[in-house]
Amino acid sequence: MVVQYELPDRWLKYDRSEIADVLTDAKAAILALNTMPYQRAWAERLQEIELKREVAGTSRIEGAEFTDRELDLAISDKADAADMTRSQRQARAAMNAYRWIGAYPSDRKIDLDLVREIHRRMVSGCDDDHCEPGKFRTSGQNVTFGRPPHRGVEGGPECEKTLRRLLEAQETEFKAHDPLVQALALHYHFAAMHPFEDGNGRTARALEALMLRRAQLKDSLFIAMSNYYYDEKTSYLATMSLVRQGHFDLTPFLKFALAGIASQTKLLLREIRTHMEKSLFREVMGRLFGRLQSTRKRALAGRQVKILERLLELDDPIEIQNLYDLLERDFAGLKEPVKAFTRDLSGLIEIEAIAGKSEDPDVKDRLMIWVRLEWATEITETEFYKNIGKLSQAKTRFVLGR
Repeated sequence: MVVQYELPDRWLKYDRSEIADVLTDAKAAILALNTMPYQRAWAERLQEIELKREVAGTSRIEGAEFTDRELDLAISDKADAADMTRSQRQARAAMNAYRWIGAYPSDRKIDLDLVREIHRRMVSGCDDDHCEPGKFRTSGQNVTFGRPPHRGVEGGPECEKTLRRLLEAQETEFKAHDPLVQALALHYHFAAMHPFEDGNGRTARALEALMLRRAQLKDSLFIAMSNYYYDEKTSYLATMSLVRQGHFDLTPFLKFALAGIASQTKLLLREIRTHMEKSLFREVMGRLFGRLQSTRKRALAGRQVKILERLLELDDPIEIQNLYDLLERDFAGLKEPVKAFTRDLSGLIEIEAIAGKSEDPDVKDRLMIWVRLEWATEITETEFYKNIGKLSQAKTRFVLGR
């Protein structure tokens, strides 16, 4: 049985007490993000990472399939659209749409022309063979979606009229509610209408993203909610269905989506914090190792700094053998490169700049290595130079499997 679309008697109906805790958590996470200092250059790089996550998520929710490499190619300028799959073209269109949204003036209202433009950018070059970009469904053009199947608003004059009423409410009735709630409510109601033949989900999530950028989030940062919706796709679709079953009570979807805002914002916070810790580590590392005087110690320090720099580029622990493979060229000119590498690595473990843990005690080269970022705040100059003086006496704890 198909669930027919009905016009809500109230656009924002929900239990305030039910969402209070998760709304507070989301706003606290946003406040923490807004008050954390960070470099502008890093924020711009992080923005690109978040945009990639958003594009991947919003495309994959709709069934797009591509590897990370194929996604990178799609959103770059290196590939010709004619050589890409439909999924890749959808990702490219989505990236272009989100970049446009990122530059859209915050003082301009959300109206029918804006909705048409976002949709046009979302489907042009990828889905325009079966869906006219920026054109609402006409009489007789109706759609069903979801589980159980839901029918969108009737095509033709009713379609545009109902969407217009929603956007007018967004400028009036919505204003009495928290900005985060406003963004999520617009997402739900637009998706429930499905005013276009295709691209409705992507357009709904893009509208949400636009409103979230205005809802106390810094202009330089962007949270990839579509990444959360894709990871939790079953709950995403289920909570939207529950809203319709509950006669447009938004509570289930708001609780679910607000938890996503909190989790995605906290993910950003962790990434910014890690970046700051790595920056401090590099500063301390450069200062301490750079002051070593003897020729031998400078050579040793140079190799160890290269080990640390390589580890700082990684997000996860790495097997010792794989680490050596990455650094082999840096040790190739030495008489015994493998022995020098293991000795240098042992020294870094001795001064606790890095740590290691074996996944299999019987296989020595399966030792997993990572940087101890806290080392930069623990070490003192006196302790560092004292420990460096003992490195020649340090015993190698492991061997490579070659």
